[in-house]
Amino acid sequence: MKTVITSKFQTTIPKKIREQLRLAIHDSLDWQIERGKIVVLPVQSNFLAFQNSIKTGPGDITADIREARQKRVEKYK
Repeated sequence: MKTVITSKFQTTIPKKIREQLRLAIHDSLDWQIERGKIVVLPVQSNFLAFQNSIKTGPGDITADIREARQKRVEKYK
């Protein structure tokens, strides 16, 4: 597939490539040069690396709301 570089050095990722790599708005690309060729790789979001890093428990929503309200009152004293 062929694309053109604009006067601002921008180019369009062809639709077939975007769909095959499941690229979306705000995804990142990593540009590299390997043996005189441009290699563009999608940067994979690694959000699953944080899975189970925050421990949660049963909790008391009423007490949490009360505490949040008290902190807000203290903030504006």
